[in-house]
Amino acid sequence: MFEVDLCGHATLAAAHFLLSYGLVKCDVIEFATKSGILTATKVYGIKQSTLFNVKDENFIKSNGEKESFSIELNFPVCKVVESDPGEIPSIPETLNGASVINVTKRGSSDDHIVEVASGLDVVNLKPKFDEIRNCAGIGVIVTGPAPPGSGYDIFSRYFCPKLGLDEDPVCGSAHCALAPYWSKKLGKNNLIAYMASPRGGRLDLTLDENAERVYIISFRFSLSPAFFFLYFRRQNMLFDEPCRNLV
Repeated sequence: MFEVDLCGHATLAAAHFLLSYGLVKCDVIEFATKSGILTATKVYGIKQSTLFNVKDENFIKSNGEKESFSIELNFPVCKVVESDPGEIPSIPETLNGASVINVTKRGSSDDHIVEVASGLDVVNLKPKFDEIRNCAGIGVIVTGPAPPGSGYDIFSRYFCPKLGLDEDPVCGSAHCALAPYWSKKLGKNNLIAYMASPRGGRLDLTLDENAERVYIISFRFSLSPAFFFLYFRRQNMLFDEPCRNLV
């Protein structure tokens, strides 16, 4: 067992649980992590009932309308650096004919960032996980500009079979690098991002260049502990022994 440096899933899930079940008496939680202090802030007035693409209206009614709030995560910027030419991933089958515009690397985690011409190319990827597993580094982030009229700025997908998860459904930590990368290219610090995985998910990003922080708003609603257990067991994301030193 090891502790990851930065995990959006764990931070968001922990904050949501603490806030939803009244285990903290404030709207701001600070987590001590290997990446420093991460802050989760309760933000009121946003309704979203699309977690895990739940279709059962009765389930949504009983679990998704209890309290209207989202959670804003305050994460450190991950610097984007040039890729070594010898390490540039070769993933032609995965790209499914998409044209590669640029290849860089997320410096903090050794993930490669592959920019393609269009967000539609991101949607149409055909991931070949053996091909991705043979690439240098940890994982591969594929990203592109969102299609006009979509309401988004960028589309992305993150593949990390070396970590035992073929594709991360919605990855907050990847956007710590994607936010500064696309902010520079698009000339804006507020971005709406879409993770185009089969499950999919939206992230609202704000880049604070001076503080070198990324603010990420994600949408959640209340679910029972049993649901979380079953979901993460299905994703093989539960350990056989208690996790220690995670917060």
